Amino acid sequence: MAQKHILSLDIPETLNAKIFRVVDTSTYSTELGITCNRLQILLPGYLEEVVLEILPNSENVFNACTLHLQDTNCDTALSELPDGIYTLRYSVAPNDKVWVEYNHLRIAQSMNIYYNILCSINLSGCEPLPAEKEKLNKLRLLKMMLEGAKAKVEFCHSPEQGQAIYNYAKKQLEKLNCTYCN
Repeated sequence: MAQKHILSLDIPETLNAKIFRVVDTSTYSTELGITCNRLQILLPGYLEEVVLEILPNSENVFNACTLHLQDTNCDTALSELPDGIYTLRYSVAPNDKVWVEYNHLRIAQSMNIYYNILCSINLSGCEPLPAEKEKLNKLRLLKMMLEGAKAKVEFCHSPEQGQAIYNYAKKQLEKLNCTYCN
């Protein structure tokens, strides 16, 4: 039986808006070499892919500098990475035949807004007052919408629908953030 590589990536969620993690969870054939391993990433709002080499069977951490979004102050002040749909294509030689592709909806910035709003709500160790309960219900719905947007993009293969849900939830979170941050 012919041996082959079984490529697989995991893209863990992170609340650190300045990094993007990709874990190579592939199963590589011991009889075949791993050459020309290439990760192509199309970032949200960009037309050109970033092409990177990743380390097989390891966690790879990228930032604005390694993704070519920032070229100054890389040692002192990294920029936040955008939320949105990241398209990743990982391949090894022969790259036109051995590849896997994923759509990933990054929601790090939106989740940070969500947690900041939670911090601003006056909660104690008992049943919340009606006003706080209403805020929590709104937040619960918006968090479920963010999760639904991720599901549409990553599992249902409906990136346009997932992006629309994400855009709505993000706009509502931003409105809540302005309301409760005062």
